[in-house]
Amino acid sequence: MADTERQTDRRLEQAILQLLQHRAPNATICPSDAARAVYTEDDDGWRALMEPARRAARRLVAAGKVEITQGGHPVDPTKARGPIRIRLLHP
Repeated sequence: MADTERQTDRRLEQAILQLLQHRAPNATICPSDAARAVYTEDDDGWRALMEPARRAARRLVAAGKVEITQGGHPVDPTKARGPIRIRLLHP
């Protein structure tokens, strides 16, 4: 993996956590929110970061920091298909 990819991965993880920390408890975000936060140009280039943002969310699930939900319920990130939401786990 190239350094630029690793930096983007870290930025996506940080964006997810920062966005969630500024939301109400139990609030969720879409991976697109993180993609848009990292991709700051005015065009639709953020769309290329959607799958990397989903992967970043899965890494954060594995680290015990967030959960992925569908229909308001936690789901196994390896089995989630279609739109997902990300929610901060509170200790």
